[in-house]
Amino acid sequence: MKELYEKMGLFYLGKNENEDLTLYKSKHLTTHAMLIGMTGSGKTGLGIGLIEEAAIDNIPSIIIDPKGDMGNLCLAFPNLEAKEFEPWLEKPEMAEKMATMWRDGLTASGQDSSRVQKFAEVEKTIYTPGSSAGVGVNILGSFSAPSQEVLEDNDTLTSLINASVSSLLALLSIEADPINSKEHLLLSNIFHHCYLQGISLSLEEIIGYIATPPFEKIGIMSLKTFYPQKERMKLAMALNGVISSISFSSWLEGEALDIQNMLYDENGNAKVAIFSIAHLSDSERMFFVTILLNTYISWMRAQSGSSSLKSLLYMDEIFGFFPPSKNPPSKEPMLLLLKQARAFGTGVILSTQNPVDLDYKGLSNIGTWFVGKLQTKQDIDKVLEPLMAKSKLSKEEIRHKLATLKGRHFFLKNVHSEATLEFSTRWVLSYLKGPMTKDDIKRLMQSKKETFSEVVMPKAQKKASSISNKEIINESIKEYFLDTNINGETPFYPYIYAKTKVRFFNQKRVIDIIKTKELKLELYESQTTLEWSEALDESLSGVTNKKTAQNSFAKLPKIITQLKTLKTLEKSLSQHFYTSQNIELFSCKQLKLESKIDQSKKDFIVEVEDRLKDLRDEKLEKLEARFESKFTRLHDKLKKLEMRLQKEQSDVSSKTSDTLIDVGLALFGAFFGKKSSSGATMRKGASAFKKGKGVLKERNDVKNIESLIQDTEEKLEELKIDLDNEVEAIEDAISIDNYEITSFFIKPRRSDIIIEDIAILWER
Repeated sequence: MKELYEKMGLFYLGKNENEDLTLYKSKHLTTHAMLIGMTGSGKTGLGIGLIEEAAIDNIPSIIIDPKGDMGNLCLAFPNLEAKEFEPWLEKPEMAEKMATMWRDGLTASGQDSSRVQKFAEVEKTIYTPGSSAGVGVNILGSFSAPSQEVLEDNDTLTSLINASVSSLLALLSIEADPINSKEHLLLSNIFHHCYLQGISLSLEEIIGYIATPPFEKIGIMSLKTFYPQKERMKLAMALNGVISSISFSSWLEGEALDIQNMLYDENGNAKVAIFSIAHLSDSERMFFVTILLNTYISWMRAQSGSSSLKSLLYMDEIFGFFPPSKNPPSKEPMLLLLKQARAFGTGVILSTQNPVDLDYKGLSNIGTWFVGKLQTKQDIDKVLEPLMAKSKLSKEEIRHKLATLKGRHFFLKNVHSEATLEFSTRWVLSYLKGPMTKDDIKRLMQSKKETFSEVVMPKAQKKASSISNKEIINESIKEYFLDTNINGETPFYPYIYAKTKVRFFNQKRVIDIIKTKELKLELYESQTTLEWSEALDESLSGVTNKKTAQNSFAKLPKIITQLKTLKTLEKSLSQHFYTSQNIELFSCKQLKLESKIDQSKKDFIVEVEDRLKDLRDEKLEKLEARFESKFTRLHDKLKKLEMRLQKEQSDVSSKTSDTLIDVGLALFGAFFGKKSSSGATMRKGASAFKKGKGVLKERNDVKNIESLIQDTEEKLEELKIDLDNEVEAIEDAISIDNYEITSFFIKPRRSDIIIEDIAILWER
């Protein structure tokens, strides 16, 4: 059975009361799930088990961890040796005992070290926004313009903007109404104005736009009337005070909040990204969770649709982030995810101690409920009615069970299944140490952590050139000047500046795009040739054609001073573009799938794997439908045979007992009996032996039924083997190893290469 559930898109959750495996279709998580249970019910173990199953099936996860428990996912020890556990125990001498406990627990649940090894190989990262304990998260780019799909959906765009603005104002401890708050309306209009033009926003730019908005009216009122500049400056200064504080600097260091890179490695393999936020204040948690959810939605909406599970978003202890009566910034994007994520193959899992912590609109969009032990009548009443549907237990029996469930025992209610069932969770592959401290996270992430600093585009290295007054060049050659005012003694250095447009056209693939580049190629005195491949792609601002009075200039090479025009350079640049510029696209011919413009090979591999998951699920559904009727027929036959066997065994037992009594009496009468005629005694004996023959017949019937049962069980076993073989054939057939990914190029025509501007650029 293990081989089967490892192949079929099934999650192994545990065992039911009959010791049968509790298996759950991964695609059912696209209708989302919630984990409910009081402290000690085993929610953390169940949640970690779900993430483990997803990772083994190459399904990535984003995990929001307000308490610090989910970092335990990084503690998977494939060798299950004491020395692996020792660093994580308060009492190192308990290491051998703990290792034995984990080995025994895995064995008892039908797992082994190979499963631990498979999970351990999945890359896991603990991110600590606003802290250097784990891998940092740089939120500077967190207000990126959303995808075109979001921009075209007004409801989604409005929701994203409202949540983003509310999270920013939460940093200032401002609870703003989106309709009546001047702060909220101003910021919302700034976001809306920029996003519609495809402009991303940084925190610095937001502050600048607060002081000087890119529009003059809000609604029908002038900006001056609606929100005078003096008041706007107070808001700008308040936000500037927050982000310029020393404590906030750590929010600007680390990896960019890029969901695709956090979910997949370079080979398209799934990763687990854990965002530990236990160290943050309430307002900081709300700020970050809202940004993360918004970023996740933008990423999700750019993905192709899928009926299979492609990714998971798990939030542990959701209390305060999705309440029924209030509207914190995190609530709107979370509700949006629950409503829309299914179409994109994204599953949302929420965990809480109390069902009353969850908004009722959210509950109605969650298809799977895992309910553990609950303490209060209010909590039990909240889940009682849904659990009763098609359950064999009465209302009072379920109520009693919910109040007395053992740890690691849960009710499972799944809209895709008929009945509610009770099960105990399997032993997890990760060592459950408990909440991770900052020191624990530091130790775990030491090898991953890198020192991130603000990346500044380096200026081209200044090769040796003598400094003198500016040389005279032909007046037909354009000159530009860029003075960055580093200091008064710095000379101007020369470059070739070029602004270009290259059109890439392919009628068959309906591709027609224009790419604009600004190039800057360093010049130096001893230069004899130009290498356009060394040019920097750099957008310039502050350039002017006004000559400067400065007299400190580096010398130009002779290949430039001897030119009358820059036409020859223009031609060489055009030739360079013709031979070097292209758009690389990727193709999987078996699936008739091609990559999109600017889609990396890694992202295309992920798309291919997602398509294969859909294909696998389609084939498995057809296979399941074909085998289900066969299994049902054999199970029904087996059930009837077992009922017949029980009846026949009962009959044999009854008749055997009667016969023994009768024979005993007859023999007793014959040898020790009363004074009765020998004829009467013989008649009793004959009757008894006649009954004995009936017993033999009944016993033969039992044997015949037992033989039929054995035959049916063998057919069931053969059917299981056939199913396993066909599943294996499907898995082998749709393995990505069997699908070749090739690349091809769209090249520009010579006529589609346009040099819009070319000049000598003097820069210091």
